[in-house]
Amino acid sequence: MKNWKKALILFGQFFKFGCFTFGGGWSIVAQMQKLYVEEEQTITSQELLDITSVGRSLPGTMIGNVAMLYGYRVGGVLCGISCVIAMITPPMIILSFITYFYTIFRENVWVMNAMTGVRAAIVPIIACAAVNMVKGAFRFPPCYLLTAAAFALYLFFGISCVELVVMGIVGGILICEYYERKELKNHDSRHS
Repeated sequence: MKNWKKALILFGQFFKFGCFTFGGGWSIVAQMQKLYVEEEQTITSQELLDITSVGRSLPGTMIGNVAMLYGYRVGGVLCGISCVIAMITPPMIILSFITYFYTIFRENVWVMNAMTGVRAAIVPIIACAAVNMVKGAFRFPPCYLLTAAAFALYLFFGISCVELVVMGIVGGILICEYYERKELKNHDSRHS
């Protein structure tokens, strides 16, 4: 019974997210950041980043995977399915409506101007989500350097995403190993 209640609450929240999915999945991640990390504090920025990273790595749409993973984390399979269905329902209804009246919308100057405005509003929403996720995501300072290096390698040198992921994995292992050994060494020296 408790899972049904939780599934209904999540359904309402993800239905609302789905109504404002302009700009793709990252706008939903921004909404999740605001609600679950900042307001309810049910997860941390790092946990949301982990869910997003796994969601991007799996086959299918990133945001569908993120919704399923978050719902599953909160309340199991039922909540995961509830999140996915709730999130895809509003865009499906809106797209069905727009498809039916496509020629009218395409030629309407008001609708086209509104879409331009929506596109302009998406950039800061996505940027805020990215900044907030990065702020709380890294345990160790060199992770920021690793992020900047990956960004530069991708943007200026055309390094593929696969290579960047492999470099990130190796860099993450080395950074965590270094700090864990350092912490263990400090712990041992205090107790000696």
